[in-house]
Amino acid sequence: MEKIAKNIYRDHCSTGVSLADVGKQVKVAGWIDTVRDHGGITFVDLRDHYGKIQLVFHTLPNFKLAKENVISASGVVMARTEENINPNLETGKIEVYVDSAELLGECLQTPPFEIGESTSVNEEVRLKYRYLDLRNPEMQKNILTRIAVVNDIRKYMTELGFNEITTPILTASSPEGARDYLVPSRVNQGKFYALPQAPQQFKQLLMVSGFDKYFQIAPCFRDEDARADRCPGEFYQFDMEMSFATQEDVFAVMEEVLPKIFQKHGKYPVAEIPFPRIKYRDAMDTYGTDKPDLRNPLKITKLNDVFANTTFNAFKGKTVHGICAPVGALPRRQYDELTQAALDAGAKGLAYVKLTEEGLTGPLVKFMSEEEKTTLLAKTGAKLGDAIFICADEYKVVCKVLSIIRMMLGEKLGLCEKNVYKFCWIVDFPMYEYNEEEGKLDFSHNPFSMPQGGLEALTTQDPLSINAYQYDIVVNGIELSSGAVRNHDVNIMKKAFEIAGYDEEVIKTKFSALYNAFQYGAPPHAGIAPGVDRMVMLLLDTPSIREVVAFPMNKKAQDLMMGAPSTVTEQQLRECHIKLR
Repeated sequence: MEKIAKNIYRDHCSTGVSLADVGKQVKVAGWIDTVRDHGGITFVDLRDHYGKIQLVFHTLPNFKLAKENVISASGVVMARTEENINPNLETGKIEVYVDSAELLGECLQTPPFEIGESTSVNEEVRLKYRYLDLRNPEMQKNILTRIAVVNDIRKYMTELGFNEITTPILTASSPEGARDYLVPSRVNQGKFYALPQAPQQFKQLLMVSGFDKYFQIAPCFRDEDARADRCPGEFYQFDMEMSFATQEDVFAVMEEVLPKIFQKHGKYPVAEIPFPRIKYRDAMDTYGTDKPDLRNPLKITKLNDVFANTTFNAFKGKTVHGICAPVGALPRRQYDELTQAALDAGAKGLAYVKLTEEGLTGPLVKFMSEEEKTTLLAKTGAKLGDAIFICADEYKVVCKVLSIIRMMLGEKLGLCEKNVYKFCWIVDFPMYEYNEEEGKLDFSHNPFSMPQGGLEALTTQDPLSINAYQYDIVVNGIELSSGAVRNHDVNIMKKAFEIAGYDEEVIKTKFSALYNAFQYGAPPHAGIAPGVDRMVMLLLDTPSIREVVAFPMNKKAQDLMMGAPSTVTEQQLRECHIKLR
């Protein structure tokens, strides 16, 4: 009986063609990848989802063997001679001598790019012809990895007793940090649904409903600008929530699941489990950011006390921080590049000194007293050949600038650890921050987070001193997710919003479901939602998140393949009671 075979042998694929099939009749099918005419004998590499196999035609079929034609071919599997083995193919030790072939789908137009070279083509062209781009084995590998990651998330979470529950796509508009995508209602004139920015309220309502462990691979829709690590329009997150849970309970679940995912599907080991915990304020002081890349050993040092009595006007009354780095013989142009980066980030300049055999040298030295020199060296622990880069400005500017300088130095000096995933938790985010433009307090992170100290803290403490049970998980300098212990107490919720300038009516109007549900007894609950697309991007080390999404939009939130967004007919607008202005 003829063997029906996938065209590529894989050791886990029982229907694949292998060396064990030599002498057997098989049938294979796929796309013609390459054609080589050797005068009387024609060699064809046939490609499908599983890989490639070489076909040998001693007699040409009654159709043209053209690239990207879809064909099936029957023949006998033959072993290649030693000198003809192709080590780059899993099927490189065999070939199929074709005795019959059939044209299944003709390629009528010349493809806009070579399939195997699509990843080097202009992205706009790739996205317009995404179905061709996805034929590239490299792209197929990316999508298969994404599938495997999602499958394993489901497996591990189910093993931990979590229930996968699907939440609605059409919901109510609510102020959750980004612009909503609105959907007009035909049957409710003048009213709109919104696509969910996240299942935040639904997953909390599930906790109120008595489901104590929820997760979902959840679609989220936000009208945001694109970035290398953010798709415009829609993305997916690994959403989870659990009742009767503390912050540490959430951490325990993530530290169980994420290392398994990264160790199985990533390129490198996970450095440390449990992940280090870093307080938000410590992260800002030490790394200049709440997304620190711990592969870089450089740290920021506070230098306010060193320059407390400075005569240097640029430092007077400013926050002064610095970074000590082993620069060695770093060329002068590199100092200029660092200075320009500081200026681009909003600084008025970047001062530096270097410790040489002659002592401290550099433009700043002439403005320093001997006491300041001695204290600076002691404070930073500078050694011979080190340079200290100093920024003086408002605190936020100093943090922003030195976080950039820290990473530039780490890369330029080859200090950043390679081939490892370094996770950390950023904890104790401030509950509030001062909005200088509006002259009032705002929530700094998530309005539904539980303040540390509860109602007493909200009533008796300076709001800017209150921390929340909010946390981020960061890996290699990229924020994978935010999460929080939720505020499930109506009285605490009312007070928290009151401090930010919102009365009870705002909660009732904007978050009515949560407000009402919490009246009926709500359990303590907490959760988090790592981004799936961003996770796969990290695992595969791709330059753009669009490399791991099957059908992404471009940077302008356009689907070039489908032609979206598009105009609609006047009849469709009338049905939705919409008139364009």
